[in-house]
Amino acid sequence: MDALKEFLAGYVSWILAFHIIAVISWMAGMLYLPRLFVYHTETALGSDGSERFKRMETKLLKVIINPAMTATWILGLTLAWVTEAYLQPWMQAKFVLVMVLSAVHGHDVRLWRAFQQDRNTHSARYFRIVNEIPALLMVLIVILVTVRPFSR
Repeated sequence: MDALKEFLAGYVSWILAFHIIAVISWMAGMLYLPRLFVYHTETALGSDGSERFKRMETKLLKVIINPAMTATWILGLTLAWVTEAYLQPWMQAKFVLVMVLSAVHGHDVRLWRAFQQDRNTHSARYFRIVNEIPALLMVLIVILVTVRPFSR
């Protein structure tokens, strides 16, 4: 394991670059999907518009959001391990917030399934509020990463 860690240490800048790209992609999708839900809520069940939103939501989730979240986690955990940042309190706080963001992702998947089955029970207002949660988490995570409060 030490040899792998040493090898990866030579590529930290590349790992970080791809981690940031994955985070940006994940956040773009997490901010857009609830907005699609707002518009989807305002269309009639079974209409062409509703079916179009189903396709858009599915592609966004399966082609962008899910792979970007997976890459974010893999690259982020790799960086935390290689740099030993996991020992820092700011990183531990970031980890908790990323877990919350992942839970929001899971909630969005449940909402997507409801739309796919024409069983949405939430209002457009609900989705407008849900849309703000990833943005708030993103702000807090960026502050933790750049300011690094609680550093030793």
